[in-house]
Order: sequence, then structure tokens, then C-alpha cells
Amino acid sequence: MACKDYIDTNDFTKEELLDMVDLAIAMKKMIKEGGEYPLLLEHKTLGMIFQQVSTRTRISFETAMTDLGGHAQFFGPGSIQLGGHESIEDSGRVMGSLVDILMARVDRHKDVADLAKYSAAPVINGMSEYNHPTQELGDLMTMIENLPEGKKIEDCKLAFIGDATQVCVSLMFIASKMGMDFVQFGPKGHQITDGGLQVENKVDLLAIGQENCKVSGGTITISDDISCIEGADFVYTDVWYGLYDQEEEGASYMDVFFPKYQVTMDMMNAAGPSSKFMHCLPATRGEEVVDEVMDDPERSLCWVEAENRKHSIRAILVYLLKNAESQKKAANPAVAADAKAHINKVLSKF
Repeated sequence: MACKDYIDTNDFTKEELLDMVDLAIAMKKMIKEGGEYPLLLEHKTLGMIFQQVSTRTRISFETAMTDLGGHAQFFGPGSIQLGGHESIEDSGRVMGSLVDILMARVDRHKDVADLAKYSAAPVINGMSEYNHPTQELGDLMTMIENLPEGKKIEDCKLAFIGDATQVCVSLMFIASKMGMDFVQFGPKGHQITDGGLQVENKVDLLAIGQENCKVSGGTITISDDISCIEGADFVYTDVWYGLYDQEEEGASYMDVFFPKYQVTMDMMNAAGPSSKFMHCLPATRGEEVVDEVMDDPERSLCWVEAENRKHSIRAILVYLLKNAESQKKAANPAVAADAKAHINKVLSKF
């Protein structure tokens, strides 16, 4: 494994990402069905940096560390010096020497990238305005656990409905890595190809996905014609306004998206009679999706998907920390014995 950090799934091969999913599924089975916890991260500490509020990401990381025998520390908005009085460079050097691994949910992707650059400890991108790679792995895990009969992941079609949020773009990244057929069904002005997602430094998002497809054999289609979703195995949507975006100027986002891009049971059936629904959550019920779809026990995967954030995050943590350990010098029992004897000598004076 070449990557120290988990900042962007585009930095990993298809095989590495599938290894993480395989590990996540195995640990999920061990815990949920076997009743045992693999304490792979004992005496390890995770530092969690949040520049925004969070539900699923915070709970998933804290629970995942506890499940594996480790500990998580929460640093909320304004509680540390990151990017304020102290530079990102200095924060990365300090925090990377105090904890074993860091996660950051940031306003600007550059912040988490710079944190990783200067931190000796591995850094995980908990979400930025550019992408949401921990969501990606949980979504990939969910799709693999719910593959249509007789299909492999590379045989599947994933249709994203609506605005080109960072979740939409992230899904394009992971689908193109896997060799899937990816579709965005969304209005002009809100498509991946026309600046639907505003990213610092004007990254060519579509070009990244297309390069992935050259390796994997996947395809990318972006259209405002609903026929593009036909044959989709998975139908995915997100809120119609990104967490980092301002609402539509003039006409409201409801005028832009409703009702054409609302996921209804008719839309699910237009994709295919067995298509499954996914959503990163939180959802705005009655806007991007109706209750009938979200709560359907056969078609909706969004609740399994939410739980899989925890299971997939366990795998990311183990994957990175085990790799970090392999890069360290082997433990020296003689040094440990000498240090223990010295400690006991000092303690005997008290």
C-alpha cells in the first residue's frame, strides 16, 4: 500500500478499496453475528477535527474506535487552533505526534490535504467541499452486500438523481474505480460537467472519473433526460443544496428540481423493478425523496447504508494503522525490559 492517508479514493487501486470492504464485512460479521470484537486498535488514539456539525461521521468514528479497543478525541469547531492562531502546518506536526491517527471534516479540501502533508500520523478526510471518501467506502460496501443476483459490482449501474453535490462526485469516483456504469440525472447548471460543484482550484472532476474508466472499463453519463436511469441497479440521491453551497439565486432550488428530480416509486420503477434506493442522509423528506421510497423495506438501503458507515470506517482505521505500524522499526524487547526496570526503580522511591 502506497498511501499513508485516506484523503481521496482516487489515490487507491480498485483492489485496495475492495480489500477494505472485504475487511469491513468480515469485522461486521464477527461483531454482529459472532458476538466478538476484534481489538485491533488497543492503545491507539484517534483525533477527530470537526469544522462543521456532524451526526453519522462523528458517531461512526467514535464507535468504531471503541469497538476496536481504541479511543477517540473530539475537537469541535473553535476548540483547537487549526487554521486560526496556529497554522495548518504546525497543527499537523503537533497533533500528528500526539495521536496515532487523525480525521478531519473541513470547510476546504486544502486544509485536510495540508494536514496530511505535515502530520506524521495518518489522516482521514471526514468530508470536504470536494469529496466524501468515507461515505464512498460505506456506499461501496452497501452495494456489494446487496448485489443483484448473478452480478458483480463492475456489472452494476448506479444512477445519481439531482444536484452535483460532493457526494454525487464521490460516487462518480468510486463507481468509475470499480468499473461500474455511473449516471447523473440532473438539471443543467447542476451537473458535474457544468460547475454544479464549485471546488477550489477549479478541479476537472469529470476528467478524473474518465481517467478511472480508462483503467476499469466503467462509463459515465450525465443527462437531464430520465431515460438515462433505465437499468440502474442502485438509485441514489442527496439534498438539493450542498452543505457548502448557497441556495439558488432568484428561483429557489425547489423551482429547479421539483418535481422532475424527486425520487418517487414511479422513478424507482423507471430505473428497474428491482432497483434499490440509497441516500447519504440527512434527507429532506418530501423534497428529494418521498417517504414511500425511503421507508420501503424491500427497496430502501439507506438505513443499512447509514450503519455501514461505522463498519467501513473500522476497516479504514485498521488498514491505515496497520500499514503505519509496518513502516515503524520492529519493537525491541530488550529496550522495553530495561525501561520497565527503570520505571520500577523510580516508582520504588514513592
